[in-house]
Amino acid sequence: MADILITGGAGFYGSIVARRLLASGHKVHVIDNLMYGPLPLMELFINPNYTFTKGDVLDRELMKRVAAGKDFVVHLAALVGYPLCKKEPERARQVNVGGTSSVISALDGQTKLIYASTGSNYGEVEGICTEETPLNPLSLYGETKTEAEYMCMGRGNCVSYRFATAFGLSPRLRLDLMINDFTFQALVNRYLVVYEKHFRRTFIHIQDMARCVEHTVDNFDVMRNNVYNVGDDSMNFTKEDIVLMLRKKIDFMSHFAAIGEDADKRDYEVSYEKIRKVGFRTEISMEQGMDELIAGLSLLEVRKPYSNV
Repeated sequence: MADILITGGAGFYGSIVARRLLASGHKVHVIDNLMYGPLPLMELFINPNYTFTKGDVLDRELMKRVAAGKDFVVHLAALVGYPLCKKEPERARQVNVGGTSSVISALDGQTKLIYASTGSNYGEVEGICTEETPLNPLSLYGETKTEAEYMCMGRGNCVSYRFATAFGLSPRLRLDLMINDFTFQALVNRYLVVYEKHFRRTFIHIQDMARCVEHTVDNFDVMRNNVYNVGDDSMNFTKEDIVLMLRKKIDFMSHFAAIGEDADKRDYEVSYEKIRKVGFRTEISMEQGMDELIAGLSLLEVRKPYSNV
């Protein structure tokens, strides 16, 4: 049983990671400023292996206290996604870069660090991305995550993940992720406008992302001081592929627009050979994930206050 600290553990990803590690018998302490509220973690307090601190990773003294004696720190706290970082650029740099500096400064040399980075670090790439592909982030989100990744790997005793695009249901639901967004619009609006339909990227279900942390905790000595692309070759799809898959499941209209662009320019295929060599493979297919989203999101009630119907 390891003693593990998760920063940002009440978020979309962190709340799933916390549950996964607790189910595996580990002790879990979460620090989170609860910017999205406490509900994703409320039922975990019944677990004797779970503890929580409300606080900000920028508070260096607090970080030293909560990190003391931990075997692992899973650093997830960040402003995630280029739209949010564009909206709050100063806060994005403070949290994504300054927060990472604060976390690193709180750790002693024995504490093992796991950092959640992103495929947005690659920017616009021709061909297949490997972990050796030069990083060229094109958005503030990618820039801050790239800088933080360099800091974590420079610290040592660390494993960093460059995740594929996440999707799936979580106690802290996100509808801004591409697959989640497309599914929600198809269900609620019955109409979907898609730009750059030929853009290709890989996807990963949030449960597989959490499994990767569990795998790393169990295999850290083999994975230590390496960066891994995390996803699977079978999950490579264009935007058009996703729309056509959804249309087999949901009755909606779609339009492929000629105007619009992705600020991260995420249009590439990724090699996952390195993570496979240390024994990790994803388990949840796009079909399974879509079925989950359709079943769950169809329960959401969307009220229109300015309509009589």
